[in-house]
Order: sequence, then structure tokens, then C-alpha cells
Amino acid sequence: MYLPSHFAESDRQVLHRLMQDYPLSTLITQSSAGLDANHIPLILSAEEGEHGVLRGHVARANPVWKDYVATTEVLAVFQGADAYISPSWYPTKKENGKAVPTWNYAVVHASGPLRVIDDAEWLRALVTRLTTHHEAAMAQPWSVGDAPPDYIEKMISAIVGIEIPITKLVGKWKVSQNQPVQNRAGVVDGLLSGAQPNGAAMAALVASKKE
Repeated sequence: MYLPSHFAESDRQVLHRLMQDYPLSTLITQSSAGLDANHIPLILSAEEGEHGVLRGHVARANPVWKDYVATTEVLAVFQGADAYISPSWYPTKKENGKAVPTWNYAVVHASGPLRVIDDAEWLRALVTRLTTHHEAAMAQPWSVGDAPPDYIEKMISAIVGIEIPITKLVGKWKVSQNQPVQNRAGVVDGLLSGAQPNGAAMAALVASKKE
């Protein structure tokens, strides 16, 4: 990933927070046919290992858990808030016209070896943890025990677990740090105008960063 120093984010807590807030990863692996990309929600165990451990599951019918190069690390990409940035939001545009559009985004790249876990009890524990985590904010949280046991067993038999001990964690926060303070303020105002679907989330990121 192209990473100018002023866009680099190295705070592990910040990186972990994005991964937890946006858990749907793009998992990139090397298969026998070349690069393969799958979109898989992964849950982070932040306190394990040097950078944390990612866990999730894939459909048993998905060849990703069988057709991958074990000697090559995989890459999980977590995409946070992103938004188009209009040059019309820059006060400096009115002064000299020297402004062009750009795109702001926050992203985390997590690399590590892929481990395949085909164990029903491990999967049951993972599915229970995932469910508890994602259902926590629901008015009437669903739990694994709400479904018939034989149905859950059938569903678990149709998936395979994956685990990625993170060996490298890279973050890029392209959130207008390269702009003067008046332009950053203009970007925040523009994003909060309601024109962008992720405007409020990106505005908060822009406001939180300094040069």
C-alpha cells in the first residue's frame, strides 16, 4: 500500500478500533489460480499475540480454506469511513483556484499466516462469541440456543474456521492532514452538510487529526 508518512497511523489501539467497528474484511489469499479475494467478517482478539488474532469462518463449499499457499501470508483489509472531498470546500480555492478533488478514507491492512480449524466445538464457541458480540445492541438479542440443536449442528457442519495471528498491522488515515487548517475546517463543514453518506464519520476523523 502506498503510504506517505503524513497519512500513516501507527497507534495499535486506533487500528484495532477500526477493525472492531468495521469487521467485514476483504481477505486476500494466494490460490493455485492466482490471487483470490473473499469478504468475511472477522472478530479480533486484541490481547493475543503481538498484534492480535483474527478469527472467523467460511462456507465449507468455499475453496479458500483448501486452495491457498500455506507458505504465503494472507492479507485482511478492513475499510473504515470514506468520502469524496470537493475542492469547493477549501477556502484557499477562492484565493488562488489551486485545488482538485480527492477521496478520504481510513483503512487497516492485517497480515499473517492462515490457519484452518475444522472442529465442531471450536466453531460452536466462535459462532456463539460472534453472535453475542453482534447481537448485543439488539432490542431482542438472538442467541445460538434460540435455534433447534440439530439445525445448529447442521449449520456448523457446513462451515470451516479460520484463524490469522497478525504479524504485520498497517494503517492509513487519509483524512486531509496535508491541508492547511482552514481547508480542514472547510472539509468538516462540507462533510456535515449531508451530501455524503459517510459524511459525519469522516468529518469526525478529519477533526481528530492535526498536521
